[in-house]
Amino acid sequence: MAIAESGQIGRALVEFSLHGIFPEEDISSKHIEVGHLASALESLAAAKSKLEADIHTINEETASDVSQWIANTKSLEDDINRTRSWASEIIRRSEAPDVSGKAIQEAEDKADFLRRESAYNNQVYDALTSIQHVSQLLDQVELARDERRILQSLHLLEESWTALDTVPVSKSCRAMKLLDIRAFELKSAVHDVFDHVWSSLVQIDAPARQISVFSSREDEEMSLSDAVIGLKAYKEVDKRMAVLWQGLDEILVRPRTSVEDSDLPTIRVENSTLSLTGTADKTVASLFRDIGTVLEYLSERLPEELIYSLSSIMMPYLIPSIITSWLEPSVPTSLKEMDEFQSIIDVTKAFCTHLEALNFSGFEELQEWVQNVPRVWLAKCRETALDSIRSKLSQGLGDTKEIERVETQTVSQEEGRRLALDTTIPTNGDGWDAAWEDGEIATNANAEAQSNQPTNKDEGDDGADAWGWGDDGDDNNENEANATAVDASSKHDNLTEEEDAAAAWGWGDEDTTDAKDTTAANKDSRPTPSTREVTLKETYHISSMPEPVIALILAILEDGASLVGSDGNPMAPAAAGLFSLPTLVLAMFRAVSPHYYAFNAGGNMFLYNDATYLSEQLSEIADRWKARDDLVPRAKSMLRLDNEVKALQLFATRAYSSEMTTCRTILRDLLGGSQSLLQQDELGSSGLQSQVDNAITYVRTTATAWSKILAKSAWSQAVGSLVNTIASKVVSDVMDLSGIGQDDAYNIANLIARITELDDLFLPPGAGKNAIPSTAEYASSWLRLKYLSEVLQSNLQDVKFLWMESELSLYFTVDEVVDLIGLSFVDNARTREVVREIQGCPNPRDSSW
Repeated sequence: MAIAESGQIGRALVEFSLHGIFPEEDISSKHIEVGHLASALESLAAAKSKLEADIHTINEETASDVSQWIANTKSLEDDINRTRSWASEIIRRSEAPDVSGKAIQEAEDKADFLRRESAYNNQVYDALTSIQHVSQLLDQVELARDERRILQSLHLLEESWTALDTVPVSKSCRAMKLLDIRAFELKSAVHDVFDHVWSSLVQIDAPARQISVFSSREDEEMSLSDAVIGLKAYKEVDKRMAVLWQGLDEILVRPRTSVEDSDLPTIRVENSTLSLTGTADKTVASLFRDIGTVLEYLSERLPEELIYSLSSIMMPYLIPSIITSWLEPSVPTSLKEMDEFQSIIDVTKAFCTHLEALNFSGFEELQEWVQNVPRVWLAKCRETALDSIRSKLSQGLGDTKEIERVETQTVSQEEGRRLALDTTIPTNGDGWDAAWEDGEIATNANAEAQSNQPTNKDEGDDGADAWGWGDDGDDNNENEANATAVDASSKHDNLTEEEDAAAAWGWGDEDTTDAKDTTAANKDSRPTPSTREVTLKETYHISSMPEPVIALILAILEDGASLVGSDGNPMAPAAAGLFSLPTLVLAMFRAVSPHYYAFNAGGNMFLYNDATYLSEQLSEIADRWKARDDLVPRAKSMLRLDNEVKALQLFATRAYSSEMTTCRTILRDLLGGSQSLLQQDELGSSGLQSQVDNAITYVRTTATAWSKILAKSAWSQAVGSLVNTIASKVVSDVMDLSGIGQDDAYNIANLIARITELDDLFLPPGAGKNAIPSTAEYASSWLRLKYLSEVLQSNLQDVKFLWMESELSLYFTVDEVVDLIGLSFVDNARTREVVREIQGCPNPRDSSW
């Protein structure tokens, strides 16, 4: 009992000492004996020991802070003491009557310092208060995070960031760094919780090919509307919508919009989940229906701000994919399929209206596509037309086709005789025109209209006048109507190599000073008794290319004409563009065809014929178009093919020119190139003969290839140009020799004899032994080469005879003959006498006539 009482007394003393609690009356009224004091002292000693231990623990935990605060306190105490001392000094000096100016200044400085110190202390206090406030906010964020109150956590985080920015302390301060690190860690922790909540609201299940979007869930306090705040706080609105679109595209949209798959699934909503089921038809209407299902589902569940962000991410991928893979392939290339396409346009317009009602944006490209359907259709027509040209050309030239050209011309009696000599027309004593009673002559001369003749011969084009008439009209020195074959040959001396194609399809024998005036006269005047209308025919071959090009152009023009006459057709605005497509088609043909034609032997000649045939057909199409009664005047006026006809004619002559230039270059290279053929080897060597034989073989091979392509007149002109190249080269090389011995002259004559065997190319089929070849009519240097051979094999008297009595003066000038005499004969009195006689009669043919 005594022990219990001692314990009560001890506890009462401890409670009173520590907490100031006065003991109950039953204890305070007890009589204390000496024995009770020992137990009470032991209780007080135990309480003292425990208190000392607690203080020691606290001191160890707060040692650094306490030390800092002690230091600050001491510093503050020192400042206070110093301030008191200064204040006492100021009072003392203020009471003193004699105070110097220096003392007053010191007092003012001290007062200013005190104000600054006071302001500093206030700043320190404010800073510590702000730090404490931020720390408390972060404590609240942590608590809200643990309780999954995401929105409150985000609000508190935002408030703490704002408060942290207002703390009047440098960011490099350790306390600020610690607060910043803690805020960042809390932000990451809250984001993890937010990410978990978002995943429960927007579920993308790629293996199951399902997507679910919930506005809210019972097990989560945050809804999608609230989630927008979190997305904004973390600046992840666009990022989350990009992930959502990626899932939609991979799971639903891409499998549904793929045109490569044979079976396409349909999109359905089952149990608030988007999924792929069944099979959908491959129509645009079905596609828009399924895409609309997806967009409706999203519009019902996602907040408007998320819809706007999703649109900006989704539409730049979805709309171009729909246009490229579905709408553009459905665009027809002909008006016959326009009814079905009109239904697609209507469905597309309805889809755009639906998107607008669902608050989606970013589909302006689709709206523009619908508004510009005529332009889209025109672009498809243009693309298809150009691609068909490329495709046809890539397949090769195909089977050739024989074309017959018929032309009626008014010719003179002499021309009629010459034509008759080149034909198989039966003749009799009734006169040169007796065989024309039927109004028709089959001849090897060309009958192309003069309108095809290019007017500019200065373009340096090898075929600048390949379809011209009266190519000899520029030679005013040749106006004789009764020109012989020799005259024609002499006129060829005035033609350059660039003009070889000028007569490729022309007559070349109408000797008029003004070809245009003559042509106009032939058209405007009726045949006179001295002239007669004759129908001329000849055939040539074209590849398989011109016919598809013409068919394509006709189809395009028919579609354009039907649109011009029907303003109610939605494609009517594209009518003008359709009429411009033939220009693009022909431009594509001209641009691409040289590459593909080059793969075939004689490809440039085929290209020459094809381009010529196209120009003729286009000209006829234009004439027939203007004469049609079923077309409105506007449709007639919109067709403009004149420039295309001219472009094709120039293109044809360039092809001819290119081929001739190439062939002549090859021939010159075979004959020594820029070097003299006769100075490379000994004149009698087999190497020299081999070079000449190679050139002859090349001419024959080329002539055989061209005979299956060109008309007879064009073939004769082209092969004649090659023969003329050999003749000109040999004559030029002989004239460049420094001297010609007897053996050299013999060898050169043998070479010329080999070359002149090419005469058989210009003999008519089935010609007899006495038939005269027409080589000289197409090779201006041919008779020049033959007379050169005669000179080399003649003595002085024979050379004089050839000049005075024969026709040597028609092909060689006085100076050239004198040079040949100097090369071949010794300079003596007889030689000089013959030279004087020749020089004294420069034009023996004129004097003999």
